[in-house]
This record gives sequence, structure tokens and C-alpha cells, in this order.
Amino acid sequence: MSVINELIRKEENGTLSFGNTELPAKAKLDGFEHNGDLYKIKTFKEITKLEKNGTMVYESVPGTVVHNLQISDRQVTFGVECSEDAQITLELEAGKEYKIYVDGTNLGKMKTNLGGKLSFSVELTPNEIAKVKIDKL
Repeated sequence: MSVINELIRKEENGTLSFGNTELPAKAKLDGFEHNGDLYKIKTFKEITKLEKNGTMVYESVPGTVVHNLQISDRQVTFGVECSEDAQITLELEAGKEYKIYVDGTNLGKMKTNLGGKLSFSVELTPNEIAKVKIDKL
């Protein structure tokens, strides 16, 4: 499984990759600038959490490695990998409905709660990246 040794990085295509599940203890990096926003990453084998300007963006239990995270008004896309299945929580627009796809399979529609949280489980195969796409309806 690949990891992001620097904890978070900008990719050439403008997306973000982050997470290191090989760390035995929690590692943090605060103040990572990308497109005028400040990001904070906390990651290790038990949890990966990304915040943008003090607001949660992504959290997984156990920790995951996220590749090419891209967020727009209508869609979120990223690749995710872990040695076991993961529970992922994203903070999106409150009270809105989203359609979730993993590796092209429609997992169905889900509505965010009043805080904008959207949680779903992903079945992961070790050493393989699952492609996640979330479309706002």
C-alpha cells in the first residue's frame, strides 16, 4: 500500500493526496496552504482526518490513504486505500441529498444531517485503490 510520507501533498493536477496508515502514533501537520485555504491533517493507522480552514472535510476509521481528492459544488471524487474496510465521513452541504459511487457501483442516495455530515462504509482490498465519486442531487 502506498502512503503519503509528507502526510499531505499537492498533486500536479491540482488535487490533494494525504494519509499515512503505517504510522504507529498520530502525526499532525497544520497550516498546509492550497488554493488560498489552510489544511490540517491528522493521520495514523487508526484514523485519518483532514480539516480545511478549521472545518472537517474528511475522516476515516481506520486510517486511510486518500489520492487526488477533488471537491466542487456538485461533486467530490477521490481514490482511497486501506488494508481493511473503512468508515468514511465527509462534511458537505447540510440537508442535501447525494448519490455515492464506489468503483462505478451506485451505493444509493444519502441525505446529509443538519451538520452536513455524510457517512458511508467502503469495502477495501489491500493494495488496491477504490475510486469514490459523490454527486450532489
